Amino acid sequence: MRSHSSGNEAAYALSIASGVTTVSRYAWWVVAHAVAACGVVEGTTARKAPSAMYPSATPPREVKIGDAAAFAGTTPRAIRHYHQIGLLPEPERGGDGRRRYGYDDMIRLLWIRKMSEAGISLDDMRTAFDEARDVEDVLGRLEETLAAQEADIKRQRAAVQRLRAVGSPLGLLSPLVTDRLSHLPPGALRPSDLDTLLVTERIFGPLGAAIQASVFITLATHPGLRAEADRLDAADAALDDTVDPHDPQVEELAARHHAHHKALHQAIEAAGLDEAEEKLFDIYDAEASGEEDEEGARMSAFEAITKMPYGFSAARTRCIELTGQLLAADLSADS
Repeated sequence: MRSHSSGNEAAYALSIASGVTTVSRYAWWVVAHAVAACGVVEGTTARKAPSAMYPSATPPREVKIGDAAAFAGTTPRAIRHYHQIGLLPEPERGGDGRRRYGYDDMIRLLWIRKMSEAGISLDDMRTAFDEARDVEDVLGRLEETLAAQEADIKRQRAAVQRLRAVGSPLGLLSPLVTDRLSHLPPGALRPSDLDTLLVTERIFGPLGAAIQASVFITLATHPGLRAEADRLDAADAALDDTVDPHDPQVEELAARHHAHHKALHQAIEAAGLDEAEEKLFDIYDAEASGEEDEEGARMSAFEAITKMPYGFSAARTRCIELTGQLLAADLSADS
């Protein structure tokens, strides 16, 4: 008998399989028989007896979970999970009580793997199978999900780049805030300053924090105002639960806060920072156009304030209220 190269033998075997049209779902089985009959051995041109290559070229009617997992490229644990969530129907069990998987089970496992590689969630797979494998809607949702993930990754990369460029947690705040403060020398901003900006950004958004940044720019460049701010912070801390809210010192401290705020505002205007604040509105509107907030990322300022604990004493709370009243009176007088 004339010997053939392994490539020709394989081609011959495939030609046999290509003629099997009425049982096309089993064409791979025919190929196995044909290859065995031709004695094709990978890496050699020698013919061998079929029994030496394939003890039995006939596939089993059913396989156990380990063989099913190996063929589908998954794990027995994953298959059991598919059963639990209803993605893969429970097969019949053999006399030994173990699951037995047939052709249809293997086909579904292979499709599950392909869909998983495409990023389709298990829940969406189940929907696709339930709807006669009409996956158009599923793929549409998947594309939307991937687009959102792509946008998230883009934002994350931008945040990391800002963090590396700035070299401090300031880079984790929104670009609108970071850009306003990145020119300050190292150490000009205190950790407590960044904490305040972080909270403001959460409550009032990037625009509110970017406007508040003018205060910290001024404090960083005016040692006298920074020193007074430190004294006020110490006085605030002294208003603990032992202080009566109507103690005269509470009103006195509110008046000091009011005066300090006016001095800060004058310094901000003198430095032209208020004009920069006006431009922030245009920048923010341009950056925010077309963007959709993530679910749960935004809430009203009032709602946010009621969810942020501060642990202020009654005296300190009244001091804040009195300061607000004094500032409101200034606004009314100016208008």
